[in-house]
Amino acid sequence: MSAEVLIVENEEHESRLYELEFRDAGYEVRVANDADTALRLVREKRPDVVVLDINMPGKDGLELLGELLDYDRTLPVVLNTAYAEYQEKFRSWSAAAYVVKGSDVSELLDTVRNVLEGVGQ
Repeated sequence: MSAEVLIVENEEHESRLYELEFRDAGYEVRVANDADTALRLVREKRPDVVVLDINMPGKDGLELLGELLDYDRTLPVVLNTAYAEYQEKFRSWSAAAYVVKGSDVSELLDTVRNVLEGVGQ
């Protein structure tokens, strides 16, 4: 059975790209385009890892990170954002990993694989 990834990304083209890349890499994938949907999906069926954008309208990713970890402290969350400065924010430190978005999805795929394998934790 392959690992399940929940991608939380409000930009349609990015969520679609990540969904395709993770499926091609052999993962089961679910996608949420906002924080409330993501929290509902996690409560319905816990994924093996969450890939979470920070900069979203409404509830941002750091707020959602806190709610996800309040729900399940063991849930690995990989923050995936275009803004490196969020890495310095205290609230981001509880994430399993932090990836700055780029045109190449391979760093995100490698990070998720490492988190799932427990590398560097």
